[in-house]
Amino acid sequence: MAQRLEQTQSQTQQQQLSPLQLALSKLLELPVADLAVRVQNEMMDNAALEEAGGDADDYAETSDPADEAVGYDTDAPEAEAGSLDDALGDYRSEDEIPSYLQERADANREYREVPQAETASFYDNLQRQIAENDLTEHESRVLEYLIGSLDADGLLRTPLLTIEDELAIYHNVETSQDELEHLLSVLQTFEPRGIGARTLQECLRLQLTDPERHFAHRAQALDVVDRCFDDFMHKRWNNIMSRLGVTEHEFEEIRRELTHLNPQPGSALSESASMGAPTIIPDFYVSVSSDGVPSISLNRGEVPELRVSRAFRDTVTAYAGSSASLSREQRDAYTYARRKVEAAVTFIDSLRRRQQTLLAVMRAIVELQRPFFDEDDETRLRPMTLKDVASRIGVDISTVSRVTGSKYVQTDYGVYPLKFFFSTQFVTDSGDELSARRVKAALRELLEKEDRKAPLADQVLAERLKEAGFPVARRTVAKYREQMGFPPARLRR
Repeated sequence: MAQRLEQTQSQTQQQQLSPLQLALSKLLELPVADLAVRVQNEMMDNAALEEAGGDADDYAETSDPADEAVGYDTDAPEAEAGSLDDALGDYRSEDEIPSYLQERADANREYREVPQAETASFYDNLQRQIAENDLTEHESRVLEYLIGSLDADGLLRTPLLTIEDELAIYHNVETSQDELEHLLSVLQTFEPRGIGARTLQECLRLQLTDPERHFAHRAQALDVVDRCFDDFMHKRWNNIMSRLGVTEHEFEEIRRELTHLNPQPGSALSESASMGAPTIIPDFYVSVSSDGVPSISLNRGEVPELRVSRAFRDTVTAYAGSSASLSREQRDAYTYARRKVEAAVTFIDSLRRRQQTLLAVMRAIVELQRPFFDEDDETRLRPMTLKDVASRIGVDISTVSRVTGSKYVQTDYGVYPLKFFFSTQFVTDSGDELSARRVKAALRELLEKEDRKAPLADQVLAERLKEAGFPVARRTVAKYREQMGFPPARLRR
């Protein structure tokens, strides 16, 4: 078959984001701490960007009413959605250099952070305790090797004979079984107790014999670990109680003490090390005045106020009207300066629009969840989705998702992630809307008040909730129960 070339035309529609929209979408996702780093990087890449100094003649600043971070009346008409649409409309001309930040409404606001624990590894915590014991340099070195031989849960599963051989072969350190036993006993006095145990049974015994642990039935609890360990592992409580010869009340205290021991003592140190997360810095401040009017403001953090460099602006102005008579060097300088100024204007405008969008989203959240901000009652949170906020301020759902993804708000009652205010809803038989948090609160109350000897199954919990006016399915009950940290009924005995 003969081949031939054909030329055809087709018309398709494609949605393309402008550079400003792309820049704005990325900036919306950044919390205030990351935004400060992003701004500093942009200033390093673009010489046309600089911090706004104190010289009033260098650059005239104008205040945009939409940027005001002051109190507002929640009964005001919803005309702000239209103003936000205007702000997010077409990009203004390149000759305008907009301002994006302003002084905080309350210059004396206390800058508060939520510090987290310092980062320290599991092994660092143990090695610091070596110095608290009177050991020789040789003993300290062997003890360090024992610590390095621990598993992640804090138990020592490597036989001491193997450790003795490893020290001699790989580290040229001579030791003995007796010395290793002695140093292991020293390690087993370290905090948290249970560290260095070779079996789970030994781990529990070390915790029960801790001199800092005060427990009236210590002897009986040790009997359970020593003589009834198999029954304990398989939760054969009746067998244990009959062998101990104690009353039911005494046995409940013994069981409670045993079930609160930590079978993985190393996890306590691992969790404290993992808590070394970056400091949480709130992106918003929300407070309610004595007359009930909420005040919302953005946390400026360490984000500097920016402007376009006068030198770059003067270069563009000087060469713009005489481009035909410019030399090659001048034309290159003009092209470079113009490109940098345009990029600087786009970035400054993106920051300003980010501020407007963030404030609009936060205002919508406060308006929709007003009862919570008045009383700090989690059960007063109404069902709310991203779509509710997006439709209220006239933006896309993806915009609200970017804003609320990784940001926090500091209220009069504490610091909350923005995602805290969103929840699904249930509709009762009477047509009332209930938030998932109210269902969880009712479920928690049922679980905490249940008979420990006859815990309620998920299906029974679902029926009890339905009787209380919360129509949820059994699988929903199971999901919420797991989220709140309650095990299944067979493990709650």
